[in-house]
Order: sequence, then C-alpha cells, then structure tokens
Amino acid sequence: MVLTSLSQAALDDLLREATRAAERSYSPYSGFKVGAALRLADGSVVTGTNVENVSFGLTICAERAALVRAVSEYGPGIRIAAIAVANLNGAASPPCGACRQMLSEFAAPEAPVVFPAAVGTTTMRFDELLPLGFEMKLK
Repeated sequence: MVLTSLSQAALDDLLREATRAAERSYSPYSGFKVGAALRLADGSVVTGTNVENVSFGLTICAERAALVRAVSEYGPGIRIAAIAVANLNGAASPPCGACRQMLSEFAAPEAPVVFPAAVGTTTMRFDELLPLGFEMKLK
C-alpha cells in the first residue's frame, strides 16, 4: 500500500530528516551539502547524503544514496511514498535527471517530492517531476 496523502507536518518532518542527512555530507570539493529522505510505503524513513569523489563523475547524489540504502535494507520490493531533498547551501536543489530516473523504478507516480526552490521549498508529484521517464518494454 502506498501512502498517497501525507500531511504537511509529515512532509516537514521528512524534510528535517533530509536536512540532518545533509549535515553528514562528504563534499570537500564543491562544499554543496545535500541530504535526501525517502518515506517508504510501510512508513519507514531512509536517508542518504551526497558523497563526492575527486573524480566528479564518481560522485553519488543524496537521492541515489538513500535509494541504494533503502533497497539494501528493505529489499527490491520497496515502494517510495514521498521524497524530500535538502541542502545546507540555500540553493535550489531538485533531484537531478539521473536521480529522477533511478527513483522512478520505486516511486509512486503520486508521491510528493519536496525540495528547495529559488525561494522556499516546492512540493510536486513525482510524475510531474519526471513525466517521461525511460521504461523498458519487452515484447
């Protein structure tokens, strides 16, 4: 069962968890500290933070770190009911394209995604954030 209607208080709590995760960021090169929190359909919350590498292409975003942790801890049957992203830099920070695609395999289309915008935060449905994600259709 996917939680489709989370209260604003529940989304605020999830955003606080993402902020706490951002505090643990390993970002010595950019200084851009990001955290993510995923609320799973069973109510569990899993967090992740960005982990940079001197070879920037090897850097992992907070959202993918949280997703990998969720699958590692709960298995491949997880379903994401809500996503929160936070950063400690005061910058807009929606999930990047790679994170959106990775999350699409597990996120409910109606899952709210809350993230820093140019001013304040924005909340939108996952299917609005990634309307045309890649799908493999086998014949």
